[in-house]
Amino acid sequence: MSKDNTVFIGKNKSFWERNRRSEGYLLKRRSGQIALSVIRALLMFGLCFMIIQPMLTRLSMSFMEERDLYDSTIILLPRHVTLDNYRIVADLTSFPTSMLNTLWISLLISACQVVAATLVAYGFARFDFPLKKFWFGCVVALIIIPPQTIQTSLYMTFANFDILGLITLIKGSTINLRSSILPYVLMSLTCVGLKNGLFIYMLRQYFRSVPESLEEAAYVDGCSTMHTFVKIMLPDAMPTIASCFLFSFVWQWTDLFYSRNFLSGYTLYSVQLSTIVSRMSRYFSDNANQSIVVPNGRQLQLISIGVLICCIPLIILYCFTQRTFVESLAMTGSKE
Repeated sequence: MSKDNTVFIGKNKSFWERNRRSEGYLLKRRSGQIALSVIRALLMFGLCFMIIQPMLTRLSMSFMEERDLYDSTIILLPRHVTLDNYRIVADLTSFPTSMLNTLWISLLISACQVVAATLVAYGFARFDFPLKKFWFGCVVALIIIPPQTIQTSLYMTFANFDILGLITLIKGSTINLRSSILPYVLMSLTCVGLKNGLFIYMLRQYFRSVPESLEEAAYVDGCSTMHTFVKIMLPDAMPTIASCFLFSFVWQWTDLFYSRNFLSGYTLYSVQLSTIVSRMSRYFSDNANQSIVVPNGRQLQLISIGVLICCIPLIILYCFTQRTFVESLAMTGSKE
């Protein structure tokens, strides 16, 4: 009998016969695989439940009338369905003006951050310059130190903005930039904006993982440094750059610190949502000069709807970009 026929017959034997011949090893291995699969499934179910359950609760609450909030017999499904809650939240948050402002500002700031961080990260990865380790230490400090520690200095700098005394020399006084988007754009382009240090670190780690032989071959063919960066390095780095852009967009979408400090002249959804409680009493009052006390349950319901509206665009964005996001995280590793 040939070897192939022997293997074929062995495969056709019963599980218990093969387990007996292996002295119980096959049963132990199969039991371990089943137990591992069950544990993995339970962990995944638990994690998904922890993430999805609050969203389902907020979604169910958003369709309830106020009387359903205080009905102890209602657990998840509303008894009286209404869509009027979304109209109220839209009025309280100046929707869609706040949403459109948040969208274009988030896109602009994210683009500025990614462009600046990519150039700086490539410089750290490929070039030697004086005090290189010191400057990279400053990048790490930018990740660790919270921006609240420099809030006062940021306020004074942009409230009395001047460049080497030139603005005072020309105009006779400093200028106040805090009501415009210009300070935030300047901070993003100079890599001191929201989470810029993290983006520099991620892109630097990726560029360090690219073999230098690719650039050397381009230099031999006559390419300049910038041409090599644009044609050789950037195309392969697009997944990591896209990941940094997504991080920047999501953080800017829900940011309050920089929005309150530099974007006070714009109606942003995150700022409107953070102050929604202060406007409820006047909104539900019949008299414009009189305010009423809104019950805590009603406040929680409207806040939950506002949070749900804020999360929906981010969930949709992730659904369309999850493959790029996962690929970029897999490509961005630590290499010293």
